[in-house]
Order: sequence, then structure tokens, then C-alpha cells
Amino acid sequence: MDKPDHNKPHLSPTHPHNEPMEAVTTNAWSKLNAFTDARVGLGRAGISVPTKHLLAFQLAHAQAIDAVHTPLDLANLDNQLKQQPWSPSRAPLHLHSRAIDRATYLQRPDYGRLLDTASADLLDTHRADNPQGYDLAIAVVDGLSALAVEQNTLPFLTALFEKLPVKNTAAETLSSDDCWTLAPICLVEQGRVAIGDDICQRLNAKCVLVLVGERPGLSSPDSLGLYLTWDGKVGYTDAYRNCISNVRPAGLKYQEAARKAYYLLTEARNLKLSGVKLKDRSDDELVLDNKETTNFLVSK
Repeated sequence: MDKPDHNKPHLSPTHPHNEPMEAVTTNAWSKLNAFTDARVGLGRAGISVPTKHLLAFQLAHAQAIDAVHTPLDLANLDNQLKQQPWSPSRAPLHLHSRAIDRATYLQRPDYGRLLDTASADLLDTHRADNPQGYDLAIAVVDGLSALAVEQNTLPFLTALFEKLPVKNTAAETLSSDDCWTLAPICLVEQGRVAIGDDICQRLNAKCVLVLVGERPGLSSPDSLGLYLTWDGKVGYTDAYRNCISNVRPAGLKYQEAARKAYYLLTEARNLKLSGVKLKDRSDDELVLDNKETTNFLVSK
């Protein structure tokens, strides 16, 4: 008996002319897949999703789970940061939240917002040795995707420091008044966004920028979030923070994210505030510089 050829179209048993019938019924919305990663217009095989799309969904789900549970490779990230020309003269500080492990981190979000005792003591000692404080503290936090941190931290910071003039110590002299004194970069395990406020307060920094792995989606296990807070204090809510989301090659590009971050940092410093009172008008300036606008409220 000849083996069936599964690559050939099926024959419709009910069609009067017994014409070939494709295994997958296409969907008119499938053209939208050229513009989005969303699962739109997948078609169907009988009453089900086509096998290739089902397998792709299962792979994306597995990647999202891996992103949440894979630990951050601190040693590798630390080594990479030390080699950067813009890196502070002091080595990165390794910190940990009050969540002792991943299970606790996922079950107790409040534990991820504060430093544990050893980390708090480390920053308190550092502050005692550097009472003048800093203009900017940068916290790199594993969050819900260590993958996002490992892949996107260095490219983003490199793009940011191409725009942001920094000096490593308050004693260092640079001609521009726009320079920022930069605290040692903090690498945080089992942390959430608000842990940046604890770091900012203990380092006596004027501003904190938190780089954190965002909650993975089914098409974005590698999304990095940026959260800026002026004069961060323990207990601040999200109303005090500005957010730049989805920083990754397939989302918001590094140069664009750096442009927005530089704008917000500069405005926060000028106005001495952040959050809902600080509006991101970086795109407005870009539009006006190009003398083009789609906003009917702005004259052409």
C-alpha cells in the first residue's frame, strides 16, 4: 500500500468536483503580521490553530518562564561593566533585596522593594566615606527578566553616556556645569523598581535611574524598563517616577531610549522633580526641530 503524502492538498469529500482543499484556511488579517508581533490572523486548520503557530506559542511561553526564573549572571555583567570607558572608577556594588530567593521574590513583592541588611549596611558605609553624595545613581536590577538585563544594559548605557557627561567623583573637575557625578553602579538581585529609592536615599544621590527586567510577554522575554526618580525616598509610589519601557532591539531602540532618558534626566535636574509633574516632551522637540508635526494644536 502506498504511503499517504501529507504535503499534498486534501481532497474535499463533499465538493461536487472533488477539488483540492488546503489543510490550513488562511485569514485576511494575516497581512498585519508584517507590522506587529501580535498573533493576528493565524488562520485555522479545521477548528484549531495551525500546528506551526501552536508550537510558536508554546516556545514563547517557555521563553517567558525561563526569563522569569533564570538568575542574573552577576559576575559576567560586573566584568563587562568594569571594561567600559564610561564606567565609574569604583567597582560595581553587589546588592540584594530582602527576598532571599526567587520563590519569595514572586510571592512577596514588598520584599523586593527594600535592600537586605547586609546591602543596606554596605551603602551606609559607602555614604559615610563619600558624604558629598552624587548627582546620579544607576541601579541595574534583575526584576522579572535577567535576560533583558544581560542583553540590553551595556548597549543602552553606552548610548546614554554618549549624550550624558559624567565625572566619577565630586573632586574631579570638568569644564561643563552640565556634568553629573556618578555613583558606583549597583547590581541588584531579586529587586523591584522601588528598590532604586532605597539605593538613592542611602547613597545620598540626587537622582536614581533603575534599569530593570520587565515582566515577559509572549513576544518579548527580553524587554528592559527604565525608571527615573528625582530625590528618591523609601515609600515613594510610581507617581514619583518616569518610565521608559520596552527597550530592546525589537522594541524601543537604544539610541531612542537614551535620547528620552537624557531629556528626562536634564529636565528632572532643572526642575528638581520627576513623575507625573515631569512630562516627556522629547518627541515634541524632535518634531519642532524637523519643522513637521501631525498635532493640530501646533502650527506648521
